Amino acid sequence: MVIIYSCFGSAHSSVLAAAIHTNMLPVDRIPETGEIINLPYYDKTPSDLIGTPFYFGKDERGNFIYILGTGKARQVIENMLKSFINLEGLEGEVIIKNTLQYVNVLVRVGGYLSRRLGLVFPGRLMTVYGLKKVYPDFVEVVKKVKEEIGIAYK
Repeated sequence: MVIIYSCFGSAHSSVLAAAIHTNMLPVDRIPETGEIINLPYYDKTPSDLIGTPFYFGKDERGNFIYILGTGKARQVIENMLKSFINLEGLEGEVIIKNTLQYVNVLVRVGGYLSRRLGLVFPGRLMTVYGLKKVYPDFVEVVKKVKEEIGIAYK
């Protein structure tokens, strides 16, 4: 099975969800700032790679976990993926979970500062602070995805 966590730029919320899913981040506490900043792909994906899925790792059942930035074309990219999945007969083999709906204004502004304006240090810290505030929501999202694919949540 393939699970794709998507967000605007595959740099923040999708990375966080994928890290929780692959057990790189804890589910029983809010991670430290360094734990988030040091995640693969965190706040590093260039804008010209939006639309490119990035392999993040495997979960405890060997499912493949990806992150995907959709930019302003979220609906178009998701429709295209769903159409492809349908055409190839892969229904039930691929889950696409949009994580952008769980971010707050701190993550949005921080991402803009870091990725668009090049103000990496303040922007990155702002995204981490914002994600820590909604971290339990991300744990819950991943829990639901794992339950959907038959993984008992720890």
